[in-house]
Amino acid sequence: MTSVTAVNHPLVKHHLARLRDGETPPAEFRTLVQRLAVLLAYEATKDLQLAEIEVQTPLTTTPGQVLQQRVGVVPILRAGLGMVDPVLDLIPDAEVWHLGLYRDEATAQPVEYYSKLPTASPVDVALVLDPMLATGGSAASALAALQRWGVPTLKLLSLIAAPEGIAALEAQFPDAQVYVCAIDDRLNDQKFIVPGLGDAGDRSFNTVPTDS
Repeated sequence: MTSVTAVNHPLVKHHLARLRDGETPPAEFRTLVQRLAVLLAYEATKDLQLAEIEVQTPLTTTPGQVLQQRVGVVPILRAGLGMVDPVLDLIPDAEVWHLGLYRDEATAQPVEYYSKLPTASPVDVALVLDPMLATGGSAASALAALQRWGVPTLKLLSLIAAPEGIAALEAQFPDAQVYVCAIDDRLNDQKFIVPGLGDAGDRSFNTVPTDS
């Protein structure tokens, strides 16, 4: 079964409350997304494998450890872009591969419009970045693409999730790992997460329609 971890931490709850607030301006919203992405990435990378090395300090040599696996950071465009930089700050040698997916509002199904995944030499661990796990359609498409590439370990990092999206991934990707800041109540009739935080892409990039 898919491993689902809801990160239970005071800082997560503190930043998430402000993120949900409809009055939070885009600049602050982006900053909050970055802070939460760091906390998610910290939790999601606890099991990365290490290699032993010898380090020369100013005084002597001492054993050390460095990351052994190739890590791929895979943001789902466009909202996932806001989570990339803080994860790269933690793993500066990670590879970044982009996937463009949007939800058809009529069918609520994902539509792929861009893919920058190679066909050979897959990374060892992929961190898929998508702020919201709603129906699970976009996340499932991304995980499927990474499976076709041959990535053995798949991890999805989302700020909030709906139970319906988690159930969809559990049915399709039993070996995947999901890390979220909160699991919300449900999806509404328009397939938006409730209570949610609105559209993460629009709120991040200040593109909320003026007539909404």
